[in-house]
Amino acid sequence: MPKVLIVEDEPDMVRGLTDNLRMEGYEVHAVSDGAKAVDTVVKLKPDVILLDVMLPNRDGMEICRDLRSRGFTTPILMITAKGQEVDRVLGLELGADDYVTKPFSLRELLARIKAILRRTRVIPKAVAEIRVGDWVVDPRRYEAASGKKRVALSHYEVQVLRMLVERKDEVVSRNEILNEVWGIDAYPTDRTVDNYIVKLRQKLEKDPKRPRHILTIHGAGYKFVGA
Repeated sequence: MPKVLIVEDEPDMVRGLTDNLRMEGYEVHAVSDGAKAVDTVVKLKPDVILLDVMLPNRDGMEICRDLRSRGFTTPILMITAKGQEVDRVLGLELGADDYVTKPFSLRELLARIKAILRRTRVIPKAVAEIRVGDWVVDPRRYEAASGKKRVALSHYEVQVLRMLVERKDEVVSRNEILNEVWGIDAYPTDRTVDNYIVKLRQKLEKDPKRPRHILTIHGAGYKFVGA
């Protein structure tokens, strides 16, 4: 039974979401204080987090940033009353997996949760181990190692890298990456792909500003070049 953590301070919304998610077969937990959210994630280890942006004591953007900086790859679906593109982009860039704005359709929210769980449970295909320069990436552990150094990778960082590696020396367009990794229902942007490429370079390239393996092909997309 998948565990859903709701981080939301509106009691009526928490009750409504809890009742409907339990009817769908989810184990549901909730926390209303942003300051307690990260500790709850650590203890509970949920399968997906529904995270409101506007919270008391600590906002959702900060919580998302904190979880990703600690290496947590738990899927995060941001919920907020803000609908401007800049807010959606910021949430995705901080590591959120999807984004809905209030008021939202319950059917849409349930569909997005199912889509997130479906995508994040896909085991990277064909590639058991990925080598990027001195780094060895274990896709199943979401971890890269180089000697005694270890670095955590998010689900989407691994999926983007996997796709590029499977098509080694080929140019892969941003749209291809968006459609395969996020799916057409997630509404990410080209900038989302660029952001994950930047993160991968920062973690795996010796000189992220002059990458040797994860290359930009201007006007076309990205290409992975092996050792």
